[in-house]
Amino acid sequence: MATVDSFLPTAQLTASGRPVLHPGEIESSLVSSVDLLSEENPNFPHLKSGLLTLTNQRLLWLPSSTSSSPVYIPLSAISHIFSLKKSLKSVFSNPRIRFQVLASSDGKVDPKGVKSIVITLILRGKSDPEAFLGKFWEALKGRAWEENVVGGDGNQAAQSSSSGSGEGSLALKMPVVGVAGILRKEQEMWESTDKSLQDAFQDLNALMGKAKEMVMLAEKMRLKLLSSSSNQGGGGPEEELGTKEEMQDWLLSVGIASPVTKESAGALYHQQLSRQLADFVKIPLERAGGTINLIDVYCLFNRARGTELISPDDLLQACSLWEKFDVPVILRKFDSGVMVIQNKTHSDDEVFSRIRSLVTKPDALLNGVSASDAAKALGVAPAMAKEYLLTAEGKGFLK
Repeated sequence: MATVDSFLPTAQLTASGRPVLHPGEIESSLVSSVDLLSEENPNFPHLKSGLLTLTNQRLLWLPSSTSSSPVYIPLSAISHIFSLKKSLKSVFSNPRIRFQVLASSDGKVDPKGVKSIVITLILRGKSDPEAFLGKFWEALKGRAWEENVVGGDGNQAAQSSSSGSGEGSLALKMPVVGVAGILRKEQEMWESTDKSLQDAFQDLNALMGKAKEMVMLAEKMRLKLLSSSSNQGGGGPEEELGTKEEMQDWLLSVGIASPVTKESAGALYHQQLSRQLADFVKIPLERAGGTINLIDVYCLFNRARGTELISPDDLLQACSLWEKFDVPVILRKFDSGVMVIQNKTHSDDEVFSRIRSLVTKPDALLNGVSASDAAKALGVAPAMAKEYLLTAEGKGFLK
């Protein structure tokens, strides 16, 4: 029996289960409980009840369990989208969206394929098929996969510059007298202003193009940094660690290329926001020693999202959903009421052991231990160190 890998390419997922987006790829719509199949090909596997994610480059299908693999269909392979069938029967059945894709001779979806197959999406959840179909059409017409960042039309700029300078030199030879001279001066002023505006907009377009390149590069580096930090163990030259910290600072300042929004995720907003947040906090947690205050996360996350800001309630709800997902982070609340985000691998026993060794030093026995002293020893913020000291004292470790 043919497997899904024989027909569709496999999609990569992050640690939280979200798709790893390509450079320049933006999510536009998410629909839950979607079946994906080919009604005309009995060998094509029937993928049931998955999460469908539409981006400007791909159509991704993510399974609800580990029984299936996450797959995707590149929009460049889609040759036609059929309109929704409206009949009496369709009123009482789940909406079906059909589209035609190119495939290779062996049946695998391929933008350079020589034959075509029809794939069907069955929307079993609560969704608006008309709205999704509209976004599907927009993504296909946008052809974002063909976009190449170009630095502007340099030849045209040179031509306009040379022609402008030629006209200017010719104007200098003309005598400026009377009403005709005043009108000529006005015309020269407007031409000069127009040229300045054109040059300014050319520079702005070039800057925007370079900014897009930098965001794509930053996304690649972020994924590489995350994969290297999970594959490599601790320890290493101090110079390499310093370079890594500088890179982390830079990547945090770049932001999130495709933030989850209520418009794109709909009813799945908090679920997808929770997964994206779990991916985002990995780097800040490494820098903060495995624990970071929820308020700090709120500021960092909103800064990375740019104009797509979230409320404190959205953040708290997203964190509370981590218990339902297999993500490497948890939300913790100290006895004082302070809430923090921690790695699941973080151990309080190790922290308490280091605190005990700190408080048994001669200087500590004479002068005591402050939150700043504990922060230096633990490599965490003073506010976190204070919470650990209070917890250790409450458990009787400091007697």
